[in-house]
Amino acid sequence: MAATTISPAIRKQMSSVAVAMKVAVIGSGISGAVCASTLARNGVSVTIFDSGRGPGGRMSQRREIGEDGKELMFDHGAPFFCVSNSDAMPLVHEWESRGFVSEWKQVFGSFDCASNKFLGIQQEGDAKKYVGVPGMNSISKALCNESGVKSMFGTGIAKLEWLEEEIPWLLTDSKGENLGRFDGVVASDKNIVSPRFTQVTRLPPPLDLSLVPELATKLQNIPVLPCFSLMLAFKEPLSSIPVKGLSFKNSEILSWAHCDSTKPGRSTDSERWILHSTPDYANSVIAKTGLQKLSSETLNKISEEMFKEFQCSGLVSSLPFFMKAHRWGSAFPAKSIAVEERCLWDRNRNLAICGDFCVSPNVEGAILSGLAAASKLLQTSSCL
Repeated sequence: MAATTISPAIRKQMSSVAVAMKVAVIGSGISGAVCASTLARNGVSVTIFDSGRGPGGRMSQRREIGEDGKELMFDHGAPFFCVSNSDAMPLVHEWESRGFVSEWKQVFGSFDCASNKFLGIQQEGDAKKYVGVPGMNSISKALCNESGVKSMFGTGIAKLEWLEEEIPWLLTDSKGENLGRFDGVVASDKNIVSPRFTQVTRLPPPLDLSLVPELATKLQNIPVLPCFSLMLAFKEPLSSIPVKGLSFKNSEILSWAHCDSTKPGRSTDSERWILHSTPDYANSVIAKTGLQKLSSETLNKISEEMFKEFQCSGLVSSLPFFMKAHRWGSAFPAKSIAVEERCLWDRNRNLAICGDFCVSPNVEGAILSGLAAASKLLQTSSCL
């Protein structure tokens, strides 16, 4: 398998020249943030562009306000992550030492909705589960704020234009404004080349795949698994649930639930749970509504259906004082397109495509892909 660490020889070679290289990273999820941080640490000038209000991607944290005016925080995407790869492990240990990652030491289980019984409880010794502190987005936040990284949030990329000039990449936003020229580009958002971009924005995808025909077939139709998350806040603990995270079996609606407020660094003013739907349930909704912005009425109906399924388990004896659904329309890849290479790379155009859809559909896969993309750009910079 291709290595993703940066060798001392490459670091030495590029130390005097990489400062002149400018790279745009599109997307501030974990893959883009890891790539940007790695590049910046090695002297490359990096600008991150993200259409969202802040970093994180599927590891973002949602801020809501309850009826009493108090702030409620939810990790409504990835609930935790595990690592086993020797390339990713040192990075996670560094994040732990810097204080924005911690192990989540709780008991987890599996619940059968057919029998309304737990099938098993995970014991000590299972793979360590890590979380960002104080939120899952803390990792991307820290990486996007490192020296040498400029972050531009609320800035969606409408067009990536290749010019046959010394600094070849020109980026423009949806208003047609020039966002700068760059020597290389890293796209960590698979929708930048996907027809789904058009379905949501009614604009053509930013990257013209005719520029990279050899990558086109791999990128154009990456299958995805949609999901709805339901954020819940209770005044009292759900004491009848013996675990803090559980997968569901034999449910057409729910696939997962976890108690967000038991993670390290979280507020315990209320007990907050997050439910994830099954892909089949999410697909059934999207088949009716499409990928346009959902109405409050539709989101309320989804909230009611998901919570009712949670109630039917017999695990919930009280009603939440806060309840809100969120749609992840295309966040979870169902296929890995570059397992060996860990990213897609066009050396002629200094273009890397990275993300969990390249390696494996989890946080560790995103980390490895971001490292691989950085490695490709650094090798190029050492030749400048």
